[in-house]
Amino acid sequence: MNNKINPIHQPLPLNPKPVTKNEAPTKSFKSFLEQASQDIKVSKHAQQRLNERSIQIDEQKWQQITSKMNEAKQKGVTDSVIVLRDAVLVASTKNNTIITAMDRNEAEDQLVTNVNGTIILQD
Repeated sequence: MNNKINPIHQPLPLNPKPVTKNEAPTKSFKSFLEQASQDIKVSKHAQQRLNERSIQIDEQKWQQITSKMNEAKQKGVTDSVIVLRDAVLVASTKNNTIITAMDRNEAEDQLVTNVNGTIILQD
């Protein structure tokens, strides 16, 4: 009687799959993170307020807001008030999110707390 345990050998494939080089440039995780951090999110509450108060903000103004929020974020601002010609937005620069929106006339009688930065955008 033979008490040896013999290993089972797996045969190598005869035609190994060739490694193909991906021609499309791949974005790094860092670039995805930077892109995601630059996009502004509008909360459901803020979107509702924008609609209720008929506040219209064009694409160019959103780009300005995005730029200034990123600048404020780099300076350590976490929550800010953004003053526009016709509206006032309360934003979390830390999370790149617009929290709420008010008409400029309505905002004259409001008190905004827990804010450590103000962004004023003139046309």
